[in-house]
Amino acid sequence: MSTATYSQPQSYFVDVSNAARAFAAALFAARERQFVAQQVTAKPAVSPRAKEKSRLKLFSLAREYEEVAPSLSAELRFLASRG
Repeated sequence: MSTATYSQPQSYFVDVSNAARAFAAALFAARERQFVAQQVTAKPAVSPRAKEKSRLKLFSLAREYEEVAPSLSAELRFLASRG
């Protein structure tokens, strides 16, 4: 009775270790962040008249959808009441 022995070629283990090393390098690679200088500008203030107009529009939409989608209507009223 003869026994057969199977030995892996050395190149397989070398390839696996190279792949693992490359994966670890890619996983933990740290790149420098690139920041772009931007000027900070303040947004123009919304007038009280425009706020009231938007609020009334939301209440109007809520009335339109009261029969079709009561939960949507409630959500629109909630958003309008937040001001």
